[in-house]
Amino acid sequence: MAVELKPIGAGFVNLIKMMISPIIFCTIVLGVGSVRKAAKVGAVGGLALGYFLVMSTVALAIGLLVGNFLEPGSTLHITEAARAAGEKQASGASESTVDFLLGIIPTTIVSAFTAGEVLQTLLVALLAGFALQAMGSAGEPIIRGITHIQRLVFRILAMIMWAAPVGAFGAIAAVVGETGLDALKSLAIIMIGFYVTCGLFVFVVLGAILRLVAGVNLLSLLKYLGREFLLILSTSSSESALPRLIAKMEHLGVSKPVVGITVPTGYSFNLDGTAIYLTMSSLFIANAMGDPLSASEQISLLVFMIIASKGAAGVTGAGLATLAGGLQSHRPELVDGVGLIVGIDRFMSEARALTNFAGNAVATVLVGHWTKEIDKERVGQVLAGKIPFDERTLVDDHAAPPTAPTTPAAPVTSPSSARPPRSPPRSDQPFPATVTPPTQGHPYPRYGCPCSVPTWRAMRGPYNHSLPVHVFRMNNCTAPWAVDLHPTEGFSWGTPYPAAVRC
Repeated sequence: MAVELKPIGAGFVNLIKMMISPIIFCTIVLGVGSVRKAAKVGAVGGLALGYFLVMSTVALAIGLLVGNFLEPGSTLHITEAARAAGEKQASGASESTVDFLLGIIPTTIVSAFTAGEVLQTLLVALLAGFALQAMGSAGEPIIRGITHIQRLVFRILAMIMWAAPVGAFGAIAAVVGETGLDALKSLAIIMIGFYVTCGLFVFVVLGAILRLVAGVNLLSLLKYLGREFLLILSTSSSESALPRLIAKMEHLGVSKPVVGITVPTGYSFNLDGTAIYLTMSSLFIANAMGDPLSASEQISLLVFMIIASKGAAGVTGAGLATLAGGLQSHRPELVDGVGLIVGIDRFMSEARALTNFAGNAVATVLVGHWTKEIDKERVGQVLAGKIPFDERTLVDDHAAPPTAPTTPAAPVTSPSSARPPRSPPRSDQPFPATVTPPTQGHPYPRYGCPCSVPTWRAMRGPYNHSLPVHVFRMNNCTAPWAVDLHPTEGFSWGTPYPAAVRC
């Protein structure tokens, strides 16, 4: 009975296969654009990208070493048909290097997507990315268009992942019905082994580098980022904590340019947890299908994963699609085994995202240390709890409470220096009879508005006396305030107008 559920798992795997080419294309094209932007900033971008490449390679290598040591899935041997398919694939792989390289070139650009050849899609994506670089500013609209396409692709992937429980049930039920409890034992081995490997990578590898290079205690840094780890644990995606990581790294003492370059770039190129997951899962699937990967295939897969894994951190399920793409490019007959990993992918995605996040936090501190763009004294005080982070605003500059001036200053009539009087942020304060209109984008008194960054934007609109008015409305305000000004002939911009301030 359980074996008859196999088509459910096969259908889900086919849906994942459908998403491989568009995900690889959009990710690589946008990733190449990120490299171009990061390279322009000189030392910071170069150090960050070099560190990301080294650590991604180390993480992939660790995943291969642990996977070969544990040999998860080696006791399954699901079907003899899989072994026969592997032997057939190996016999057909005796083609020369020239034939292999020519096979990477698609017949047409479109055929790279329709044929499902991942290496051909990868080639087209790289060419498109480099072409957009050469176009300069003229290529920006195309990059924005591909960004929107990527959002669409990931939205479709999210819809497919809603069917993951059903697909996982069909795939695992069929395997358990065919092999018995050995399947559950193998799944438990790879899941526990993956968590242990991620823990060792974070606390041993990253912890040692952070202590030896920057002199910072890893446990103190992880404690400082505790709320972000809880957020990631609930969403299984490190992307959800990106804004908070940027704010907290700046509060820690790392300069804004370093944080602004390292953190967003790291979310595409510094995916340590994803790297470990990809190599360990590939070895598990190959062993479970009864056709382990050779040493040369593992090295080739490692090189492919270094490129294809970029950008897989943001969306839950993107790592699964990247895994399928890696197997499709090297051993297409093993892609059907992706259904085996779907059932535990949700549990593994948490460790994946947590490791990615920890790696990016450590990378930001290290790059700040190498570029001398970090305040070591402030780092010590923040990690010791002497300078707490303001959780209300997420902006360190607005942590200090506002000071209440006594009386409003006289209006300024100069347009260039028009700066309205400060008023205490009290909702019961009487509003002035006249208001000096500030220049567009100029900070304006809050008058009780809860906005942390009050900025007014000029708009024209009707008034109940059929007179044109200028309305200044505060951006990002949960309870917007507006100032209706009554301009008449004889008044110039910057002079006090009769005003009615309303909410």
